[in-house]
Amino acid sequence: MLTNQFAMSAKPILYSYFRSSCSWRVRIALAIKGVEYEYKAVHLMKDGGEQHTEDFKSKNPMQQVPAFVVDNQTLVQSLPIIEYIEEVYPGPSLLPKDPIQRAKVRGLAEVINSGIQPLQNLTVLQYLNEDTKKDWAKHWIHSGFVNLEKMLKETSGKYCFGDEISMADCCLPPQIFNANRFQVDMNEFPIISRINEELSKIEAFRVAEPKRQPDCPDDLK
Repeated sequence: MLTNQFAMSAKPILYSYFRSSCSWRVRIALAIKGVEYEYKAVHLMKDGGEQHTEDFKSKNPMQQVPAFVVDNQTLVQSLPIIEYIEEVYPGPSLLPKDPIQRAKVRGLAEVINSGIQPLQNLTVLQYLNEDTKKDWAKHWIHSGFVNLEKMLKETSGKYCFGDEISMADCCLPPQIFNANRFQVDMNEFPIISRINEELSKIEAFRVAEPKRQPDCPDDLK
């Protein structure tokens, strides 16, 4: 990973799980900016979930990843963490300068962040019957993608918003990973699929993939 020369007292720490889509977004943003960080794995399934330990709850009372520790301060929730990364670290910008365009990029990111992903998140699926989990997740991802596809028809160029990578692009590949996991027919979403194909060619997106993380099991690499 490239090193960003921005002065920090120590490497930031990212508490992450290899398959967590929220952590994945942050990994993409850090890679785009070339920020070196320490990776600390939090296994969301082992022994009932390491996110529920007292040690991790002291870092994030919501018992969720990611958590991002910088200068002894802990930041939580993926989009505020990405906003911090955007504001503090120099490098390719993840938000346009124009206020209206910035709001539109944030809107696209929030469609995924708050409109799709939480409905198929682990904490929700754990409360559903085993027989209904897959159909539930597939339904809500498909429903969200129907509307996201319409939005991207108006905003996309090469990427989600024009021809520059943005915060919205950081959110897209993790959600497509989940769509594939729950067998959503991506042929229905040509714009989403095309953008994802473009993003997959970029090294910052590749290094952030689950299979490239130290806590990814060997059989999933």
